[in-house]
Amino acid sequence: MQALLVFLIVAALSLLASSRSLLDPGRFPALAQLAASGLLFLVFGALLGPSVLGVLTTANLESLRPLVAMGLGTGGVLLGLNLEPRLLRLLPRPVYAAALAHAGTAFLFVALPLSVPLLLSMGLRPLVAVGAAALLGAAASLSSGHFAVLGYRNGRLERARGLGVALLTMMDDAVGLGVLALGLVLGATGNAAEGLGLLGLALLLGVACGALLAFLTYSLKDLAEQTTVTLGMVALVGGAAAYLRLSSLLAGVACGATLALMGGRTAERVSRALSRVERPTYLVLVFLVGSHIHARDLSAWALLPAFVGLRFLGKVLGGTFAQRLTQGVLDLPPRFGYALISQGGLALCLVAEYVLLVPGSLSQRVLDVVAVGAVVNEMLAHGAFRHVLAAEPRPTPMQDTPPPTGDAGVAA
Repeated sequence: MQALLVFLIVAALSLLASSRSLLDPGRFPALAQLAASGLLFLVFGALLGPSVLGVLTTANLESLRPLVAMGLGTGGVLLGLNLEPRLLRLLPRPVYAAALAHAGTAFLFVALPLSVPLLLSMGLRPLVAVGAAALLGAAASLSSGHFAVLGYRNGRLERARGLGVALLTMMDDAVGLGVLALGLVLGATGNAAEGLGLLGLALLLGVACGALLAFLTYSLKDLAEQTTVTLGMVALVGGAAAYLRLSSLLAGVACGATLALMGGRTAERVSRALSRVERPTYLVLVFLVGSHIHARDLSAWALLPAFVGLRFLGKVLGGTFAQRLTQGVLDLPPRFGYALISQGGLALCLVAEYVLLVPGSLSQRVLDVVAVGAVVNEMLAHGAFRHVLAAEPRPTPMQDTPPPTGDAGVAA
């Protein structure tokens, strides 16, 4: 019954979010921006959750945890499918160094200072506080390249530079996932050896499900059968991991990476089937994460300015390092760090997984800070990206000439 209520609410919000009159960028630019990124559903989830209007109660959210786990598993499979081995082998080393530089700088700027108030205010064991601070740093290290993609699609940013931004923002997902694994190892059981064993089981589960999915879909030709088997196996990954108290997100990544390593038509079919449900799954997941926010936690509100401010500084400085490392290798726009302010949905997945596997007041505070910070960073990113566009050189008359007909598909 609770799941049906969530779907009805999300369906109603989807109709609202598709209203052209309400979400006209000329009339309500902030609402239109949040709707495009999906974070409008995070705001609605917070409003309807137990801490504000109470439409969804705490008991409702407890019963909906399997739905959150399946959403995390689906997101993990999609992330794993993007780990294309052939593309990763072709990338030069400075690209990896640049991705680590901009993600690692933001991580250190946030994780190190915020570990002190977490340790002092809550009287925690050092390892637990370090794990929570690491999750905050991991969420801060992530960026979204959707502003750059929109920029080169509408002609305001050179295509090569827009793709360079998108490439580096996708590569920093690995940093966030690695820190999530570290946080779960340190905090899931209180024993690092046990936590490492649970992490290994999650990855093994994902690999087994990926191999089984490849086997089941190898000879399928009917699109409906392919989609049904794919969705069933992806639900199995998330559900089995949640039942075993393992990470659904990391199991999903292992499943998707296994399919990507196998390559061929199987990975393409699975990716095509999941692309049909990617946006609805993401919106439901974001809504559920928002409903878990404790809006009355004053300590989280006190940490929020430090999280947003330190992340902003870390991204701007890390972007400068990345530009220096990729000179002559990757074409990045001027003021590259300002293109990295938008946080992206994976940050919400990281903290949702942390709350599921390490329940408590500390993980709840981490979720509150990151979820509200994602909305604030999205609003800041709009203004920050204007600095990137303002620094772009104006196109020359030769650049204004339309491309030949044969290149039209490539340019699009």
